[in-house]
Amino acid sequence: MRICLVSETWSPDINGVAHTLKQLSSELLRRNSTLQLVRPRPAGQAHRADGMSAELQVRGFSMPGYREVRLGLPAGRRLKRLWSEERPDAIYVATEGPLGWSALRVAEKLGIPVVSGWHTNFDHYCRDYGIGWLTPLVTQRLRHFHNRCAGTLVPTRQQAEELTAKGFKKVRVMARGIDGDAFSPAHRSPELRESWDSDEHRPVALYVGRLAPEKNLDLLRDTFSAMLAARPEMSIVVVGDGPGRSSLEKALPDVRFTGFVDPQSLARHYASADLFIFPSISETWGNVVLEAMASGLAVVAFRHAAGAELIDNDINGVSLAVGDEDGFRDAAVALSQQPARYGRLGRAARERALQYRWPAITDDFLAALNLAQEVSDETTRPCRV
Repeated sequence: MRICLVSETWSPDINGVAHTLKQLSSELLRRNSTLQLVRPRPAGQAHRADGMSAELQVRGFSMPGYREVRLGLPAGRRLKRLWSEERPDAIYVATEGPLGWSALRVAEKLGIPVVSGWHTNFDHYCRDYGIGWLTPLVTQRLRHFHNRCAGTLVPTRQQAEELTAKGFKKVRVMARGIDGDAFSPAHRSPELRESWDSDEHRPVALYVGRLAPEKNLDLLRDTFSAMLAARPEMSIVVVGDGPGRSSLEKALPDVRFTGFVDPQSLARHYASADLFIFPSISETWGNVVLEAMASGLAVVAFRHAAGAELIDNDINGVSLAVGDEDGFRDAAVALSQQPARYGRLGRAARERALQYRWPAITDDFLAALNLAQEVSDETTRPCRV
């Protein structure tokens, strides 16, 4: 199948969209699919993605106040030229920025089916960045975009139900996968734990993710403070960076902040911890929850996104109702004092995570694109008289 991927972000960017597209494209290439890529020109980089039959890099710009996020400018003429010369069977638009809108318009004119992805909860971002009053307008605009597509892929059943209730049509579920060898308890490192002033008898709690307002950092701070008050000898490690890092470091002087780490080191950080604390409710999925579970960690999370889809409370993790911040903090404190329990939950978490493999996720992705192509062929086939 000939597929074009359109995205505002791509590896080595560190975010859920880039990670998902990297895994999908690798699996698609293994199946001998022909891939094109359309994305903004990387800032300060000249490299091109591996394995693409064609790659179009368009002009882009960084979002004000969020330099890590780049948006692509509309490129209608260049897209029309590319797809007229090398016509794909289907197009996957992962992001709804100016580039995504441009791609949708050109695809409609050329009669190429488009499937879109839902990777960001924009309503949470509007509230977290002080523009909550824009939420109805943003939702209306997104609904218009996605309902012009042949389908919209969302990561959870909960998300599908919520969007359908808001008038989004042709919503399908495509979860996210995990490489169970890359993220595994086998990468546990006594040396790394020792560098954290820990051993097998003193627990390590971990957080991985961007340190930004949408990640519910106030609750993360309060939870870690309460855990340290209950178990002063435990170690807490925060992997990630962002605008909220400096204030967290001041509030939590006994916590280790590593910044972002490379993938191999990240796998060792997961496997060398015991508990994973994740208070965010802004994700559409939350790859870090699945990575932590695959690494054998007991996860404390809200019943939202991956936390709702993957965690059965007190069977393979601890899940709390969204909004129960006191319960979240208390659950994390209690779990940190119960080594037998967090060991049991971590082992069950690994078993659950391994049910989500990228080959099966790619099957769902291809099924959605094949359906879009079949429907497009039916609607464009001339009638016989």
